[in-house]
Amino acid sequence: MTNNQNSKPPYDLEERTFLFAKDVRLFVKTLPKTIANIEDSKQVVRASGSVGANYREANEALGKKDFLMRIKISRKESKESACWLRLINETNIPDNHNEAERLIKEATELKKIFSSIVVKSK
Repeated sequence: MTNNQNSKPPYDLEERTFLFAKDVRLFVKTLPKTIANIEDSKQVVRASGSVGANYREANEALGKKDFLMRIKISRKESKESACWLRLINETNIPDNHNEAERLIKEATELKKIFSSIVVKSK
């Protein structure tokens, strides 16, 4: 995976959200191919990719209202990512349990960052 537990996430939020989506994809490749994992993996892959895509859209926003809407979507997708990752983690015995925990933590941190942006932008 891209980041180990001791490395600091990148300061650039576009890069950080990209790495999060990339790491989620690498993580789901390691899971057993059960029906539940396949379906849950599809959901977390979509949500994790949407975090960064909507953040990039926010940076190109046409106005403050558009910016806030995109940031709120990024926050929502971060929360959703954490939910799917937790579900996957708690219904499997993954060899890389630490990676699942790291990804859940990163999704939660991203949610907090987007929440802070929303508060400061009002």
